[in-house]
Amino acid sequence: MYLSRFLSLHALWVTVSSVMQHYPSVWGHYDVCKTQIYTEEGKVWDYMACQPEARDMIKYVKVTLDPPDITCGDPPETFCAMGNPYMCNNECDASTQELAHPPELMFDLEGRHPSTFWQSTTWKDYPKPLHVNITLSWNKTIELTDNIVITFESGRPDQMILEKSLDYGRTWQPYQYYATDCLDAFHMDPKSVRDLSQHTVLEIICTEEYSTGYMTNSKIIHFEIKDRFAFFAGPRLHNMASLYGQLDTTKKLRDFFTITDLRIRLLRPATGEIYVDEQHLARYFYAISDIRVYGRCKCNLHATGCKEENKRLLCECEHNTTGPDCGKCKKNYQGRPWSPGSYLPIPKGTANICIPSISSIGNPPKFDRIWPNISSLEVSKPNQVAPKLAMSTVSSVQVANHKRANVCDNELLHCQNGGTCINNVRCQCPPAYTGILCEKLRCERDPGGCSHSSGQGPAALGPGLLLLPGLLMAWELCGC
Repeated sequence: MYLSRFLSLHALWVTVSSVMQHYPSVWGHYDVCKTQIYTEEGKVWDYMACQPEARDMIKYVKVTLDPPDITCGDPPETFCAMGNPYMCNNECDASTQELAHPPELMFDLEGRHPSTFWQSTTWKDYPKPLHVNITLSWNKTIELTDNIVITFESGRPDQMILEKSLDYGRTWQPYQYYATDCLDAFHMDPKSVRDLSQHTVLEIICTEEYSTGYMTNSKIIHFEIKDRFAFFAGPRLHNMASLYGQLDTTKKLRDFFTITDLRIRLLRPATGEIYVDEQHLARYFYAISDIRVYGRCKCNLHATGCKEENKRLLCECEHNTTGPDCGKCKKNYQGRPWSPGSYLPIPKGTANICIPSISSIGNPPKFDRIWPNISSLEVSKPNQVAPKLAMSTVSSVQVANHKRANVCDNELLHCQNGGTCINNVRCQCPPAYTGILCEKLRCERDPGGCSHSSGQGPAALGPGLLLLPGLLMAWELCGC
């Protein structure tokens, strides 16, 4: 009895697994760039949009402080205890390891006691402002996937700005303002991320939520990435299809979560009161024990791997792309303009692979196949395709030496989204798709665009998912 139940359950699992193989989940994981599938003509490559997994990006960061001599300990100085601001017999000394607080202690493993932390000099030059810029640089474009978390060992600052750069620190934009009094500090009404919506998710706000002084369990400052994702994917991020659809079609939203650098601007230390106590200025300083930044290398949906090489992160590009961000086509693969991959259609997306260029006719690839710039071809007879060159980039002798030009095939240039290659001349696309390689949704050409009701929007379910209820019902009926 138990054996028969086990075998029935196993059979159901195998059936579901085989059905789901080509429909991983409704929102897609994008963890595979290509896979071999079987057709009537044999094994072929099926290309998909893909991206690296998220990781702790702090492992690869370079930190810069401005001013450079803002770290305490050179010369040695005393400061007040965190818990008791009037017990001022603690020492910071850069020449003694146990008493030093260098910047790298913001990024070391936490959990030790006492905790390790970076610390600034005290506010001994009051009323001159105690300003510190902490710049985190990756020399690589990063897509944020989780909240930015900064843990202070001192009180959280009265005033702070988190900024981002998309061009390696040449220009900066504010991400969020933090203050005990937003109106007084930045002339902004206080808000929290909960006050935002889908329509205002890109608004730069000032929050008073994280700017209190010496209080127990009040050391952490957040920049809420997941709360902003939730406006599109739901409170528990279950509807990632909606988020991916928005990221795919809204460049401003995509750029909002993309960085090359972060800058923490500390403008006023925690005072815990209205007035600064000028008799005890050693109370006032900044100290940070931990910074967390989670994200993935931006590879334009053309890679699943990202490696560190010569202290720099580089995408391990596929789809015949190259560059630090897979931002261009390889040499001899420029048969059409480079394009990023697309999250749509869910769940596998569109790879937008780079195809061999007509300049490679002089040195044809294996199997004597050539792939001209498809946009320059006009097909007159299905069984004999001769390239008509839109621009005279290849001599007539070269074209004569290679009479057949493949628009598609079952080796490298595979029709996407279930399309069928007809005599290496054209892709016969399913009704919902169009384009040379069936890479585009047909509804994108309509004035109304793609909608959920059309069945072609980002949340459309694959047939594999639709089979699941039937399988489960069969399981119930069999009494297994």
